[in-house]
Parts: sequence; C-alpha cells; structure tokens
Amino acid sequence: MATPSAHEYPTHWEADVVLRDGGTAQVRPIVPDDADRLVAFFDRVSDESKYLRFFAPHPRLSARDVHRFTHHDYVDRVGLAAVVGDAFIATVRYDRIEPAADGAAQAEVAFLVQDDQQGRGVASVLLEHIAACARERGVRRFVADVLPANSRMMKVFTDAGYTQKRSFEDGVVRLEFELEPTERSLAVMHAREQRAEARSVQRLLAPRSVAVIGVGRRPGGVGRTVLANLLAAGFTGRLYAVNHAYPEGQDRLLPEDVPARRSVRDIDEPVDLAVVAVPAARVPGVVDDCGEQGVQGLVVLSSGYAEAGAAGRARQRDLVRQARGHGMRVIGPNAFGVLNTAPPVRLNATLAPEPAGSGRVGVFTQSGAIGIALLSGLHRRPGAVLTGVSTFVSAGNRADVSGNDLLQYWHDDGATDVVLMYLESLGNPRKFTRLARRTAAVKPVVVVKGARHSASTPPGHAVPGTSVPAETVGALLRQAGVVAVDTVTELVDTGLLLAAQPLPAGPRVAIVGNSDSLGLLAYDACRAAGLRPLPPHDLTAAAAPGDFRAAVAGALADEGCDAVLVTAIPWGIPGPLGPRGRVADPDVPALAAVPGPQDAGALADALRAAAAGATKPVAVVHLEIEGLPGALAAPPDGIPTYPAGERAARALAQAVRYAQWRRRAADPGRVPEYDDLDPAGAAADIAGLLGERGRAAGDEGGVPPDWAPDAARRESAAGAGRAAAGTAGRSGAAEAGAGGTVTGGGQAGAAGEAAARTPGYASAASAAPPADVEGVPVDVPERAAARVLGRYGINVLPALPAPDPDAAAAAAARLGYPVALKTTAVHLRHRPDLGGVRLDLAGEDQLRLAHAELTGTLGAAAEVQPVVQAMAPRGVDTVVRATVDPGVGAVLSFGLAGAPSELLGDLAHRLVPATDRDAAELIRAIRGAPLLFGWRGAQPVDTAALEELLLRLSIFVDEHPEVVSAELSPVVVAPRGVSVLSAALRLAPPPPRIDLGARRMPRY
Repeated sequence: MATPSAHEYPTHWEADVVLRDGGTAQVRPIVPDDADRLVAFFDRVSDESKYLRFFAPHPRLSARDVHRFTHHDYVDRVGLAAVVGDAFIATVRYDRIEPAADGAAQAEVAFLVQDDQQGRGVASVLLEHIAACARERGVRRFVADVLPANSRMMKVFTDAGYTQKRSFEDGVVRLEFELEPTERSLAVMHAREQRAEARSVQRLLAPRSVAVIGVGRRPGGVGRTVLANLLAAGFTGRLYAVNHAYPEGQDRLLPEDVPARRSVRDIDEPVDLAVVAVPAARVPGVVDDCGEQGVQGLVVLSSGYAEAGAAGRARQRDLVRQARGHGMRVIGPNAFGVLNTAPPVRLNATLAPEPAGSGRVGVFTQSGAIGIALLSGLHRRPGAVLTGVSTFVSAGNRADVSGNDLLQYWHDDGATDVVLMYLESLGNPRKFTRLARRTAAVKPVVVVKGARHSASTPPGHAVPGTSVPAETVGALLRQAGVVAVDTVTELVDTGLLLAAQPLPAGPRVAIVGNSDSLGLLAYDACRAAGLRPLPPHDLTAAAAPGDFRAAVAGALADEGCDAVLVTAIPWGIPGPLGPRGRVADPDVPALAAVPGPQDAGALADALRAAAAGATKPVAVVHLEIEGLPGALAAPPDGIPTYPAGERAARALAQAVRYAQWRRRAADPGRVPEYDDLDPAGAAADIAGLLGERGRAAGDEGGVPPDWAPDAARRESAAGAGRAAAGTAGRSGAAEAGAGGTVTGGGQAGAAGEAAARTPGYASAASAAPPADVEGVPVDVPERAAARVLGRYGINVLPALPAPDPDAAAAAAARLGYPVALKTTAVHLRHRPDLGGVRLDLAGEDQLRLAHAELTGTLGAAAEVQPVVQAMAPRGVDTVVRATVDPGVGAVLSFGLAGAPSELLGDLAHRLVPATDRDAAELIRAIRGAPLLFGWRGAQPVDTAALEELLLRLSIFVDEHPEVVSAELSPVVVAPRGVSVLSAALRLAPPPPRIDLGARRMPRY
C-alpha cells in the first residue's frame, strides 16, 4: 500500500461539519494559496490567545512562518483549517517527531482558534479530524505542550476520551494521548454529534424571525401561500416578505400588513430562517444575500434540482456547498416546508392546505405529496387530537438536512413522544440504524419506506440504490428498533396507538364487543397479524354502555390478557323505537336502536372510565357509531378508534413487536472478543489481493480506515511507503497554532453447493487481479479466500484439484478416506440434480470409478473441474452470507442451504456487527429452524458452534471495509462442530464510510 507522495493534496480530508451551536463550517487541508487567509486570520486573534499558543508574544507572522504553515507534505507535516465563508476561524497542525521509547510513531499537535469562535466546539472537531489524518499516516500518539493558564485547550484534549497521560516540566503541561479510538472517545464523538445536529435542526424549527423570499405582489403563488400559512398559524416571531420586484419605497405588503423588502440584505435586524420560493436560477444570489445577512438556515421550496437530471444535480451540489460555506443548513430543495406547533413558536412554513393540530408526534417525509397526505389525514381523521403534530419536516431532495438530523433532534425533544417517517432512500444507512436504535429505546420510530421494490433511487436523491429485497430491508429496520410498516395508512394507524396507549406486555388480546360476527372478524385479524387472541366475549346487541365498562374493566384486570380490543356496532334492545331511538316496548320485536351523539358519548365515557389508569392498551373497532371517535379521543387519556378490525390488529401487532424489542434492547448482547483473530494478517492478505492501487482508498478514500478497532492492523496497513519520520521540537509545534457427509445427512440435495473455487484450474490458478482504480470487485480464488478467513478462525475444509484419476487418488491419500468427489464448474454449481457429487468414497477403487463416471457423464475434467474433499460429519446443511449493500449497509444472512433459501427465500438477516444475541436470534428466525433443534426426533445440532461462526464472519466483514461479500456454502452443522465446505470472497477498494471516523456531513 503506497502512501501518497509529498504535496499530493488529500481531497478526502475535506469535510463539512456541524458545530456545537448548530452552525456549519468546512474542514480542509491548508494549501499554499491560503497565505493571505492565514495572515488575516492571525491578525484577528487576540494577543492573549497568541501568547497561550506560542508561549511568547507573537504579534504577527513572518514570511517564513507563513511559508511553513501553508506548505505541508500531508504525511509528516499536516495542517487543517476550519473555514466559514472564505475565512479561517481556526487551524490545527501536527509535526511528526522522533518515535517514542516504545517505538510508537508520534507527532506534536497544536491549535489556534479565533477568539470570537471559541465555545463553538471548533477545536474538538479539528482534533477529531487531525487525529484521523494522523492515524491514516501511521501516527499513533499525539503530544501537546500547553501552558497551565490555557485551561480551555487542556479541556479540549482531556474531554476527547482518548487514553492519555500528563506531566509537568519547565512550567509547561505535557499531554500525551493515544490516537486509538476507545469506547469513551467514540461515545464522546457521538454525543457531540447529537448535540450539534440537534441544535442545527432546532435553529430551523424555532426561529425568532422568518423571511419569505419570493412573495408575489398579487395573491396566490408559492411564496404568498407560505406567508399566509405563517400568519394563520400565529407565528410568534417577526415576518418579512421579500421580492426584488417590489417598487422602490414599498415597505409593507398589503393586505397582510407585513414588512416588505426588496432584498434580505435590506432587513435591519437578524433573520434566523429564510424560506426560498424563487426560480432555481435565482437561488444562488438569494443564498449569498442570506449568508451576508447572517441567516442561520434555509428552507428551499424551489424545484429544478437533482430531480431534473444531471444539470439539476450539479445545481443542487452547488446550493449545498454555497449554503454551508456561509454556515447555513438547508432543508430541500424541492421541499414542502416545516411546521412547529409549540405555543412559543407556532411556525407553519408549509404549503399544506390543512395542517394537523398541535400534538406530540414528530413527522418527517421525503415527499411533498406524502407530506400533504399525512397532514391532511391527521387533520381530518376523527380523533386526530391523539396524533397532533409537534414538528413536521418535508425535506424534498434532502440534499442537506435528512431524517438522521431529525432523529438527533427528536431523541431529546420533550415535546415529541412518537416519530413517524416516510423515507424513500437512506443516505447513510449505518448511521440511520445507529440513531434509530438509540431513539427507539426511548420513543417509537415508525417508518414506511417507499421505492422498496423498484431497486432504484427516487429522482432527486443522490444516494446509492439497493438490490436488497424489501423484506430484508424491513427486517433490518426492525432489528434497529424501527416499527416498519407498509403503507401510509398503517403509519398513521400505528402512530395513533403508540401515541395514545401504553405498550403491551405480550401478544394476548381480549376481544370484547356487542357483535358476535364483528368479534369473530377481529379474532381472525388478530391471528393473521401474529397475535394470540382470546375467545371473543360477546355482550350481545342488548349491551348498554355499563356492560361495556364492566367487561373491559374485567379484561384489563385479567392477568392472562395483554391488550383489549373493543368491537362495537350500533346497539339497542329489539323493540319499537321511542324518542331518540330508545326502546319503547322491549317485548315487541323491531329494528335495533341507532345511537345518537349522546349515546356515543355515553359509550365513550364508559370505555374511558374502564381504561383509566390501565397499563394495557385499549383500541376500539366500531361500525357507523357517529361521534364515537371524537368522544374517545378527548384528552387527557384518549382511546384510538379504527374502522376495521384488520387495521386495529396490525397496529396492535406492531406495538407488541416494538415492546418486545424495547425489552430486548435493555440487554442487546455484545460483540465477543476472540483471542485467535489476526486482523493484521488479514489486512495484509487483502492488500496483496487487491494490489497497491486497489488499496489506495481508506476511510475517506485514502489508506487504512481511521475507525478500525485494531491498532495492529492499521499499523501494518499504514506502515508501507511512509516517509521517514521528521523531527520537530517544542518551538516548531508551538508555531503550528494552538496547542459424515460433505453436505449433511438430511440435506444431501444441497451437495452441489460446495462448489469450490479451487486452485489448480485455469481461472483460479493465478493470484487475483488487482482491482482497478474504479473499484471493480475482485473474486478471490478459494484457496486465498480460505487463507484470509482462516485469520478469523473460519476454517474451510480443503478441496484438492483432481484433473485425472491419479491426481484424485493422490489428493485422497493426502486428505484421508472417506472422501467426496465433486465438480466445481460454474454451470454445475447448485445443481445436485445433475449428479456432480459422489459421496462416501471409501477407497481408491471407488474414487477412480467415480471419477470415470463423473467425467464420462458430465464432460472432460477440464470442463467440470472435479475436486476431492474429505467427508465432513453428517448434519444440517446451511448457508452463511455477509454482503455490503450501498443502500443498507453490511448485512449478515443465514438460512438452510439449497431450496429453502434459494427457492423459498427462507433467510434471516441482521446488521453487522452482530452481537451474540443477534446470532442466537438469527438462526432461530428462519422457518426451517426446527431442523436445527431436533425436529421429529432427529439429534439437535451444535448451534453454539454455528453462532460462533456467524459472529466471526460478522467481525471479519466489519473490520475490513474492502469486503464486498463473503459466502460460506454449505456449512454443515453437525451434532458437534461445524464444517465449512466452500467459501467465496469478493473484495474491492472500500468506499468512504461517513458513518464512522471524524464527524462530517454527507456530500451527495
């Protein structure tokens, strides 16, 4: 692996970051052209700050200083700057020094932060990024000399979470800290990330002043509609209408009587949020005006961006780059708007004709149409007071602010109890699942994902597509605690229940109602949804509200019940109808009474009284009882209603699964540590297989990933080609700135799956070709794959080529009888029906005969590529896979080999890295799992060994981002131990992994 030559600019070190106050900045390497910027920055720093950084008065930079601080080799001398607009606000630099006594490569590091930028978390962000650069260049330890009075800088170092030690000499505090990420340093980074991103969203959702740019002079139009909605909502801050076409001297927009300005620059007070509703061609000028005015964030309603093709994608990238350059975040473009119903804010900067009322549900959508449907549905639905909205964001193309940012915000938002999300793509799936898991541990996150079956990215979303089936995506989301639903209707149904009712302790559902037929339908719906309904309790059509109250109260008190589903139809005792539909003579048959609003109120009061204080959820299914949903929804403890039993049952089933996940999340398991892993050896093997060019991309497109957990692996990966360590004394650092069968007994049909990609035949004999610079995957020969996997304790049963009978006999003599003879040609793989496998060959005569039959029937040896393999103990054939999908992330999959997984799709999936609990659940999640546990009297197999194999493969894939896919098939699970008969491994230079390492915002 080659280290980039001196002066080769590392583009992948550039990053957009969110600061502690929610503003943005760019972090990038310092270059010679930055000389003027550096001098101007230094002039803005106070004399006191200069003294604390340089240990002496240093009023200005000499020409020599400027040259030194702007010329770097990006290996032994690295300088980074935090930039807002075109100006530096902070710098950091490291200079490599002599290795430590223990041989560790080390460097001195120092910072300088502009005085008016201190307290924004700039130094903490720069420390993360300079540490990532240093790790990439093989530096393992930072040394910093700090004056005792510089408590702020010492806090930056000590709070970072790295392992460190401190000493005091000659009036200077020396801090030494290892750059190896620790659990604490990662926790600190994630906590800072959460606070910064949540704050950046809070600035968008709770502005003190809003300028709507593009408000027409005549009624109608997008800008004027948004302005009208802001006024109708009673926005508590200051409003401005902006349009460059307003006549000179016009200062009010009538009849709204809102201050009017030709440009946002003409507003003589701070503007927190700008809603942009002008043609795309005019947006760049508007963004510059907003940046100069100090606007904190933009909601861009304008279209004509990535959804419009290649030119629009370029325009969208320019928009984000321009806005971030001014420290602003962007919702959109092509957005529908934002909403915050909190009484101190009352912000409705949307185009919604019917916004939902105030409530405790947060909503995020990537589609304006779905946003309209959700808000209108919540507004119109009877009883919608239960699911009134706290905050709403429709992000359109979500070029900047995404669902991840909103999850960061909602995690700590006391005004939001339930999160509803409509997503069409996941820009950073690893981060999404991490954030969703954390948020779901405290409040439900309900998601409906569009474009599940199209295997394509929706227009405007500049993110990778996915080839993972929709069922797999749903399973992975559920593993992260997400309540994954299929439709927008189900999204609202489930959110309604989760917002209003306690979580059920289990799947047992009591059904109480006054209609035997409706009760039976509800019973069937519960069974279909995976619940365990109790026999329906029919109160008969003669039931009065008091009967409902007694029955529901009794069901809630029953320890054998976890939830109650009430079914109700219009009620009354048979007889002629008196006034208001009441019975005049119960002895005379007649039509049933139809309850009016007061009767619905009486039933609602009875049900609410029965459910008061209950710790079990109650839901109501009713048919044509006017006024009941609204009466049941009245605060403070409303009960959700549904027009059909199927919808109520699905919502209850989702609540049950979520409650089960919450209980499991309290003990998620752990990723085990195995003493026999050799990540350094595996990294070296992979580097050799890919070749130096293929290995050139690391964590952000460079050499080894800075997030990798094992220092030895990164040391071996980063050491090659590194320039000799330079030397820099304290003064130099101070100048830098601041401070039995092959296939198993019962599953013999899967024998053909042991399709070994074995050395000895033409295509597999040579080493794998290096991946090209574009990252085209490399299929690794099986012997090389077995060697790499063996570094992680995954031992593949050897298979030796048998091009002729003599070679087959020699291979069998080496492996020991009994053996199997099988073909490995591509066209014969996974086709046991063609007879390409001969098992239990006990001697040489049988082997020679089998070889003759095989080649005589299926073709010459060069065509069918036979191999000889030792027999494995009999057991159950399984398949274990790990794949990295750009739209989902790394996925670990398990199933039974052959038809169950290939034909029936009986596979289970978990996200990587998997915990021991994930592995145990994974093998039990498939429908064919009973075969592993002694089905029909068979001997149970060694599931503990199988779980360990799954965990080892998960760790391997997680620690080596070059792995595109790994498949072990078949894996024979015997009563004692497992045997891996064949392994396939695919590698490629890794793409940037923006979910790990130093904090950064994605660039789409």
